[in-house]
Amino acid sequence: MNDEARFPEWFVERFADYWQTRGASRIEGRIAGYLLVSDTTGVTADELAAALGASRGSVSTYTRRLVDSGFVRRVRQPGDRSHYFVMAADVWGGFLASEHDYLDQQRRLAEAALAHTTPGTPSHERVLNMRDYMGWIIDNRSLSSEWERFKRERDAAASPGAREH
Repeated sequence: MNDEARFPEWFVERFADYWQTRGASRIEGRIAGYLLVSDTTGVTADELAAALGASRGSVSTYTRRLVDSGFVRRVRQPGDRSHYFVMAADVWGGFLASEHDYLDQQRRLAEAALAHTTPGTPSHERVLNMRDYMGWIIDNRSLSSEWERFKRERDAAASPGAREH
């Protein structure tokens, strides 16, 4: 993409393409993509609708889903009654924390289900593997701390005075 003026539109559409391949709504992907490359401190639903050529109702529905999934936050600006939508600087790192909660819930569900399966049966083996897989990931993962370490090293290398390679 060589045309800087068209970059945001190009990015939003490419991001929506990928988002949609995961079974989500295209407009939801367009909203997320728009917020990813927006340099504002927040965007109202009306602004999103205008920028994306979407209905206000559609924007309302899909921003709610993005808020519920933790991808977007709904905030207020001081002295303004409007709600604004923003994306955290490290939305991706935030998924590591919510993924841990998901894995823990799945492990507890499998633990409860084991009491209702018969050892030696295929269902017992599947549920046992579910429980142990979730526990194995939780117990052996250092993704969150590794991500934070990576960002510190990246930022230190990019800081003024850091030697360029």
